[in-house]
Amino acid sequence: MSELSFETGRQIGVLINRKGQVEYVMVGNAKQIEMPDFGRSRVSKERFRGLRCVHTHLQDEKLTQDDLTDLALLRFDLMSIIQVEARTGLPGMVYSAHLVPMSAKEMSADGDEAVTEPYQFLEPNIPSQLDANFLELITSLEAEMARVSESARIRSTGRERAILVGVTTGDLDAANESMRELEELTLSADVTVVDSVIQRRPQIDPRTVLGRGKLDDLLVRSMRLGADLLIFDTELSPAQVRSLSDATELKVIDRPQLILDIFAQRAQSREGKLQVELAQLKYLLPRLVIGQNSAFSRLAGGIGGRGPGETKLETDRRRVRDRIAQLERQVDALGRQRHERRKNRLQKHLPIISLVGYTNAGKSTLLNSLTQSEVFAQKKMFATLDPTSRRLRLPYEQEVIINDTVGFIRDLPDALVSAFRATLEEISDSSLLVHVVDASNPRVVQQIESVDQILKELDLNRVPQIIAFNKADLMNENEIADLRREVDAEIDCVAVSAIHKATLRPLTEAIGRRIGRLLTEAAQVPTAVNQIYAEANG
Repeated sequence: MSELSFETGRQIGVLINRKGQVEYVMVGNAKQIEMPDFGRSRVSKERFRGLRCVHTHLQDEKLTQDDLTDLALLRFDLMSIIQVEARTGLPGMVYSAHLVPMSAKEMSADGDEAVTEPYQFLEPNIPSQLDANFLELITSLEAEMARVSESARIRSTGRERAILVGVTTGDLDAANESMRELEELTLSADVTVVDSVIQRRPQIDPRTVLGRGKLDDLLVRSMRLGADLLIFDTELSPAQVRSLSDATELKVIDRPQLILDIFAQRAQSREGKLQVELAQLKYLLPRLVIGQNSAFSRLAGGIGGRGPGETKLETDRRRVRDRIAQLERQVDALGRQRHERRKNRLQKHLPIISLVGYTNAGKSTLLNSLTQSEVFAQKKMFATLDPTSRRLRLPYEQEVIINDTVGFIRDLPDALVSAFRATLEEISDSSLLVHVVDASNPRVVQQIESVDQILKELDLNRVPQIIAFNKADLMNENEIADLRREVDAEIDCVAVSAIHKATLRPLTEAIGRRIGRLLTEAAQVPTAVNQIYAEANG
């Protein structure tokens, strides 16, 4: 091999099975060699491929990152390179590495241990001095891999295992905060997070988002940790999803799709389910491509089953558009019904209070404590999708309607905002908004800004607002005071704990005072108008 490689100026390699027989011969160029396409999924995670790869290096290199990546992804028994002497063409040093089993700690994906390297290097030597009993070593390694995998299966909950991926061109601290939120979303979707990766780049790769080296590293991590899917902390284009899926052979989803999946899990009412399906179809439509998503549509067969010359892709798209139009009509009808119910409430002259805020801030828990209700509340993102209304008696014998609304989040998908417009209209008729904030969250200021931005985009920032610093029992007075100084000075702020009813009195009194002022101002408007009219007419 060394002589042929020296004469041709090309790397030459062989794949040898455990019987010592050569199964593949490969010829590359001066810098690299290309492996056969085996298909990684055909090899069990408890076994190796049963082939040793031995190839030459012409430029006095040791094992390269490409060699180690091929070793991990193709699950070779061994990766060895032979250095070819530049003057004589004789074989020089042999460098080898083999895969090692994951530890039980890594496989369980709990604890704080970092993922270790998946390979181990053997002592380099000249060919005549290589005397390791490799068959004995590979047999013991496979036995250990099977033991760890079996232990992991016993502990497994049947949930999917995900690696979170973030790519940023800006501030790394902001990217880390966004990744922590993505992890909360992933856990809320009942998915196990086994690892997370952030790459800072001058610009996003238009095809694969990540750089090639980071993508190779991600492939190794995914195989080593037994990941089922990759979740990207950004919105991916259809072409990027296809490229990443082809490169990794894993399911690839982005942040908007993850949020849509959580909404699909949480929706209970007919209206909520319709809105979620509408949002999912609007997200799916531009992502329908030839040969993919075919499971979505039933086959169109027989006369009249499809238009003349219409392809399967066109049929799928037409069916999606038809279903979107049908859902929009149903959502509009439910929106009109909701509007009539709101009119009835307004005719009773009861002020409407809406609880708004970031997801998982404690809005439903606060509603339950204020009204002695049993609305579903859980420490998960988007536990509430269907708005709930309850009567609340305030101090001084005031009575109001209080609404629990769907939580907001940074970068809420446009399809969701559009689909939930009928639900969000509930907020527009409010006399007062109570902006519920998780004061104990380290990203509380950013969450307040995100909610304010969404309210502004929905033209709801005109509605008067009170901020309720929830979970104040987890903070001291100085921290609460610092937080007050960071928000708009014109907005009333009240510290509460939704799980301690004794802390809610200041909030109800603040609501009562604000509602009282609003009712007084509303009563003064007709009087002022009559006075202006009278003055204008002498």
